[in-house]
Amino acid sequence: MAYIFDPLRKKNVRLTPEERVRQDLIVYLNEKCGYPLSHMASEYSFTFNSLNYRADIVVFNRKLQPKILVECKAPSVQLSEEVIDQVIRYNYVLKVEYILISNGVHSLLLKKDNDTGIYSPSGNFPIFADLQND
Repeated sequence: MAYIFDPLRKKNVRLTPEERVRQDLIVYLNEKCGYPLSHMASEYSFTFNSLNYRADIVVFNRKLQPKILVECKAPSVQLSEEVIDQVIRYNYVLKVEYILISNGVHSLLLKKDNDTGIYSPSGNFPIFADLQND
């Protein structure tokens, strides 16, 4: 069984296909988008309708408010409506501006329209500096 170090949880975790996607996204968010590791959380716990859930990655702005919800799936998992609905349910609690869903092969970035509250596909992923005024 192989393991990989998760810099957010600060421990070795089992290297599953989904975990590989998560770790690749952590590196991307940190190195390419400028998000400090201190502003990200893996396996972020929250409660919705009296049930406990965990978001794969949550990215926070400088005020440590959740801004991006990341859902990671194994490469063999299709980014279906069911997956999108799962993430949107999570967001009833987190109320983030961006949702990123990825299986490592395909990614879908959704941005919330502040007027309507509806999430639509977006091609522009925010870098950390974009959220500095939040």
